[in-house]
Order: sequence, then structure tokens, then C-alpha cells
Amino acid sequence: MNQFTDRKYVFAVIIVVVGLVYIARLFHIQVLDKSYEQFAISNAQSVRIIYPARGLIFDRNGEMMVYNQAAYDIMITPRQLETFDTTEICRILDITREDVKERIRSAKSYSYRVPSVFMKQVTYENAAVLQEKLFQYPGFYVQTRTLRKYTRPVASHALGYVGEVDQRILDKDSYYQMGDYIGVSGIEKAYESYLRGQKGQNVFLKDVHNQTIESYQGGRLDRSVEVGKNLVSTLDAELQEYGELLMKPYIGSVVALEPATGEVLALVSAPTYPPDLLVGRSLGLRFGELASDTLNPLFNRALMAQYPPGSTFKTIMGLIGLQEKVITESTEQYCYYGFYVGNIHTGCHLHETPLNLIEAVQHSCNTYFIQTLKSILQDAKFESTAEAYSNWREHLLSFGFTNPLGIELTNELDGNIPDAGYFNRIYGENHWNYLTVRSLAIGQGELLITPLQMANMTAILANRGYYITPHLIREIEGIDQIDPGLSTRNYTSIDSSNFGPIVDGMELVVNGGPGSTARNAKINDIIVCGKTGTAENPHGNDHSIFIAFAPKDNPKIAIAVYVENQGFGTTYAAPIASLMIEKYLNREVKRTWYEDWVMGKIPPVVKSTKPSNDTIETKVDSRGQIP
Repeated sequence: MNQFTDRKYVFAVIIVVVGLVYIARLFHIQVLDKSYEQFAISNAQSVRIIYPARGLIFDRNGEMMVYNQAAYDIMITPRQLETFDTTEICRILDITREDVKERIRSAKSYSYRVPSVFMKQVTYENAAVLQEKLFQYPGFYVQTRTLRKYTRPVASHALGYVGEVDQRILDKDSYYQMGDYIGVSGIEKAYESYLRGQKGQNVFLKDVHNQTIESYQGGRLDRSVEVGKNLVSTLDAELQEYGELLMKPYIGSVVALEPATGEVLALVSAPTYPPDLLVGRSLGLRFGELASDTLNPLFNRALMAQYPPGSTFKTIMGLIGLQEKVITESTEQYCYYGFYVGNIHTGCHLHETPLNLIEAVQHSCNTYFIQTLKSILQDAKFESTAEAYSNWREHLLSFGFTNPLGIELTNELDGNIPDAGYFNRIYGENHWNYLTVRSLAIGQGELLITPLQMANMTAILANRGYYITPHLIREIEGIDQIDPGLSTRNYTSIDSSNFGPIVDGMELVVNGGPGSTARNAKINDIIVCGKTGTAENPHGNDHSIFIAFAPKDNPKIAIAVYVENQGFGTTYAAPIASLMIEKYLNREVKRTWYEDWVMGKIPPVVKSTKPSNDTIETKVDSRGQIP
């Protein structure tokens, strides 16, 4: 009897223990283990991802630049597929049976349970027809997405474009699934996390006819969608469009900044392309066409082209000379068609002589600034040319000429200012001097900077000694402050008191008498301060360069224009900058004849034949060294 009683208790204990194990396991699965939700979702009849509308992009004046248009993707979940009428779906979507088989194979290779794109961006009419017949096609459903649209066909390089994610993105970020879209370049890429929003989802049960009948578990697994945040860019859409119009006949770039804030008013790279060219199902084809274009319209010259700054660099030479106290405002130099030492000659154009610093900027005298470099590199407080050169280079680094400035776009390149070691390696330690590197004094030689860096240099001149990192976004919806660094002043190593003579010289460049190099950039009632440049090009005609800011006091715009293969700075770059300044400050341009001339609609009245004041001829011995 006791034996049966003992067995009864043993069985009771076993049943209780097994029950507790099951209860504990169910509690763990349903409450503690988050994978249960994934299990439930994967076994639900239908999971619909709700894609958020991408954030809109506005210009600085509130004009919408980028918005959304509905698009329709046909999605499939391979595990839900059943035998269906292939002929009918081919007719609806205008594809072949082979297409259907290949698309299903591709979906299965991606995931058997997770939905993926069967066919993207079908027309509204085709999507509507299929929607009505979905009960015949288990595993298929129509997903609404959005495509980017543009109010003006401008700013392609700044705005960027949106494309489909690749495997690299899928492996890196679990937010995305096959068929999703992501910002590939420009603002779209830089602010992707804000623009994309957050996906939502609805989980449904379906009946035998593939029709939705109710929400799964009362919506417990549903998730609300969060639309993308709207952005207010720093761009002036009207100015951007105007700049692209003026640059249409040319190759080059224009960068305009608001000096006080570092905000980018216009970012023009020419040639360019309309942004809607890289939207939709033909994106890959169009991208290939642009990539194979010999003019390279995909290349963002404003951030990636590296040019010698030419005579615009003389403004910086003057500043360093003043800072190092090797010259003063009244320091004079004689110039007779150039700089001569023995058989070494650097040419210059005819102008009055002698000149002081202000006049040297006004007339863009090569001799004056080579002599300034000589004084800097032969300064007695340094033990060697290399040491003096390194000190000179440190001043340049404070202007942001070498490293990328830090604009949000990911394709910004740096400039090049070689260090003393570079010349030691070429000429030997203590075997080079100011004559070896004199071309640097007039913005030639090894000096390379980007148009963005050149515009930033101009903003420094306008601000009399500091800059704020150039940036393209001024507001993000719901965010109080974007980045504290975008309002921080970055001071150069030059005292603000030294900028006066340089700015006065730049004023005379545009508003002075005969001999001033950019009188054609003058605007009535606006004091424009500018500096021309002509950069030598060993592969063809010289490049036309002009920097300017306006007004002289409390400047509102700083601009750099670089036009490839168009000769003197005063010929094309200066008129383009002048017209853009007038457009921005007055909101209209009255000199319409000047517009027509710049865009080649009327021929120039006079064609200058004077020699470039940036020409440099160097005689070297057989070893490549200066005698």
C-alpha cells in the first residue's frame, strides 16, 4: 500500500515539475524573450511595413526645393506564395514570364520569410489594377513609397540624390531592408538619419482569399510611423539658379558664403545636371550616362577641384608680411615689368611704380609680393629658410587651406601647401631659398586649394580675421541647435588690425582708377571689394579667377569664382561674381546686357591682349635647381 502511495506522490511531483517547466518556458518566450515577437510576426499572415514620407528640404527663404511624390512597389513574401496566373500578372505589369521567375528567385535568395521588392516604382494605374486582384496572388501586396521631386532643376551637387541600398549598407545598418532607399550624396546623405524618419508596421491576419480581415492580436505588434524631419538649407534657390545659368557655357565653380555665419548661399559646379535625372527606375542608366560624359558633370568641382589660387593669394601674402612686421602699409617696391635677379625673371604688367601695399593689391604687382616673400623667408629671427618657411606655412594653415574645412558633404577634398621637407627632398637641405619658391608668392607653383577654401578665404577677409565652418543646413525640424561648431569662430593667426590695408586695396581693385584690375565688377551703390587672379594651366588656356565680398562694411556675401581656360580673372570670373552679388543684394539684375555677354549671347566689345600679370618664367640648371 505504501508502495502505491509513494508512486502517487512521485507522479504528482513529476507533473508539477513538468508543468512549472512549461509555464517558465512560456513566460520566458512570451514575456522575456524578444525573439517571440519576431516568431509571431514571421508566422502572422501579413506584415506591412509603413514607409515614412521623407523630410522636405527648403531654401533659406522658405521656398521648397525638394518634396515627395508617391511611388508604388510590388512586394512579395516568398513563403506565402501559391500557384497563380502568371499570364495575368505579366499583362498587368508588362513583364515576361522569365522576368517573373527571376524576380521570385531573387526574392527567395534574399529571404524566404521577409518581404522584398518584386517590382519597384510601377505606375499608379498598374498598382491599382493589381490591388483589386490581390486575392488571386497570395504573397503579393502593393507598397506605397515616395520619390524625390524638385521645384527647380538646380543644386544637384549640394542636394544629392537618393538611391537603393546595396549589400554593404544592409550588412552595416539593420534599419534597412532590400529595396529600401537611402541618401547617396549631398544633403540627402549627410542628413539621412533625420530625413528618412522611422518606419512603422502593421501586422494583419488574412482570410483564404488573401484579404485582410483584422489586425493581429489587436495591434499589439503594430508600430507607428514617424515622418522624416524637414530641413531648412542655407542655399538661396534663386541665387543658385542664377549662378548655374551664368556658368552654363563654362567649366568651373562658384561658391558664395554669408561671411558672418559661414552659411553657403550658392554652391555651383559646372557642368551640372538636373537633379530629377537621378530619380526613378532609370537612375542606374542615367548615372552611367553621366559618369561616361567626358565633361564629368558628376564631379563636384566646388569641393573636389584643386587649383592654384593665382593672384588672389597676394592678399594673404600681404597679411603675413604685415603680421611678421617685414612690411608696413607704406612699404614701397619698384617694378619694371617684373621681378629680376640675374637671369631669373618673373613677368608683371605695366603699372605705376613704386607702389605701397594698398597699391600693390590694387594693381596686382608680382614684384611686390615676391619681395614680401623674400623678406619673410630671410627674416633674421629664423636660423634657416626652412624654419622661416615653416612659420609662413603655419599662418596659411590657420586659414584652413590644407585639411577639409568640414562642410557636411562627404566628398570635400583638402588643398596642398607643401611643407619644408618637400623642398628639402627636392633641392637638398639648405639648398633652396626664396628664389626657389617665389612662384608661391603669387599663388602658383605647388599651391592648390579648392573653390570652397577660396570662398572661405574671402569670408576671412570680409570678417577681418575669422571664419565659421561653411555649412549647408541652418535648421532641422524639432532640433534647437544643429551643431555648436557651426557657430564657432575660427580665428586665423593674423591680427584683425592688419586687414585694413588689404581690404582697402581690394576696394580699389574694383572701384579705383586706371590700372585697377577689375573695374568691370563695379556695382552702383554697392562697394565691392575684390581681387582678380589668373592661374597658369600647362594643359591649355589659363584659368580665370575672382574673389569678392560686399558691401565693404558689414559684408553680406563673400564669393569665389573659378572659370577654367578662360584667361584673365577680369574677363569672365569678375563679371560673374559681380552679377551674382548684385542679384543677391538687390534681388534683381539691371545690367541685362552684361548677363547676355557673360552667357555668350553677344560678343565682347573689346578683346584685351595684355600679358597676364601672373606669368612666371623660371630658368633652371640641368639639375632643376635655380642658379
